[in-house]
Amino acid sequence: MLYYLFEFLEQQYEFPGASVFQYISFRAAIAVIFSLGFSLITGRRLIAYLKSKQIGESVRDLGLKGQKEKEGTPTMGGIIIILSTLIPVLLLARLDNIYILLLVFSMLCMGLVGWLDDYIKIFKKDKDGLKGKFKILGQLFLGALVGATLFFHPDVTVRTEVQPIAQTVEVDPSSNPKAENIKATLTTIPLVKNNEFDYHWLIGWMGIPKGSYTWLIFIPIVIFIITAVSNGANLTDGIDGLAAGTSAIIVFALGVFAWVSGNVNFASYLNIMYIPNVGELAVFIAAFLGGLIGFLWYNTYPATVFMGDTGSLSIGAVISVIAVIVRKELLIPLLCGVFFIETLSVILQVSYFKYTRSKTGVGQRIFKMAPLHHHFQKSGFHESKIVARFWIFGIILAVLSIVTLKLR
Repeated sequence: MLYYLFEFLEQQYEFPGASVFQYISFRAAIAVIFSLGFSLITGRRLIAYLKSKQIGESVRDLGLKGQKEKEGTPTMGGIIIILSTLIPVLLLARLDNIYILLLVFSMLCMGLVGWLDDYIKIFKKDKDGLKGKFKILGQLFLGALVGATLFFHPDVTVRTEVQPIAQTVEVDPSSNPKAENIKATLTTIPLVKNNEFDYHWLIGWMGIPKGSYTWLIFIPIVIFIITAVSNGANLTDGIDGLAAGTSAIIVFALGVFAWVSGNVNFASYLNIMYIPNVGELAVFIAAFLGGLIGFLWYNTYPATVFMGDTGSLSIGAVISVIAVIVRKELLIPLLCGVFFIETLSVILQVSYFKYTRSKTGVGQRIFKMAPLHHHFQKSGFHESKIVARFWIFGIILAVLSIVTLKLR
């Protein structure tokens, strides 16, 4: 909204300083400051409100040290992250940008699903929360909508060959005589030179004309990615500060990808795919990052608030959608490596238990407890040490992911 206000003031009245709002970097900087300040200031009040309404966590007895101390800690704190992200975005971002609209909808959609789950757990006293099939339906709906939009919307295009051009402001150039926009069925393969990969290849061997039925491949892939990452973030949210801190690291790396992919000069220098209009994501990502860090102020050990499924599901969905938008979905196992190993530990634990039970009648376990962070808790590590080391691991993975921009 402020973007359009200052654009109007610049065009109609040549208002001093109004043109600075054309710079994505300026609006991103204001967004992260606003979001961080908002989450810090309102977080305390929201926590007090949640306590007054007795919206506290009901902790299952898993035999973990310090577990009972968390009983009654306010949950649904993901609302802090959502509000701290969306308010700056609505004020500072260009709301006619299809990518911004997709991310706003994704956060609200999965935030609502997570809120319903938390609501049932707290107010209906049902520890199982929202039935799994309804969560999956929400993820399927969001994935189908995002996939269809990215495939069919006319503004979603990429350019694989670009030349640097002179820019007076940090906005996406509307045209480039050196290249034409390509309909976006392309993604990038990490560590491979000339690394564009067309999803049509998966069905092209059948002789199907390009663009005819590629959506039958593309949309299910997007659905799978959104479902996997949102569930991965949900599983990671098990100890104080783990999900929020890990997500902040991932979001920062995605911000780098969005920044360079949305700037024709950076894309030309790095010889990467240029994605018109995607630079505006920097504003959303900056606000998202500020909200996560502000929430982390209250969520670090000992946490005074938990994000609940309201936060974890929406965080995972937004991260996955950003990754797909910037054509880095094949990097997710590396960039979101913490989510990946947490999910993998659960899959391995459950599969091995069922397999050994069917063979011997007695189920056996690979880990002392899954997800993996609980295994380390059972091994005697303090949760603050586990979280710090997972953060370090996440930073290493983020750096390696960014390095793939040049290491090919």
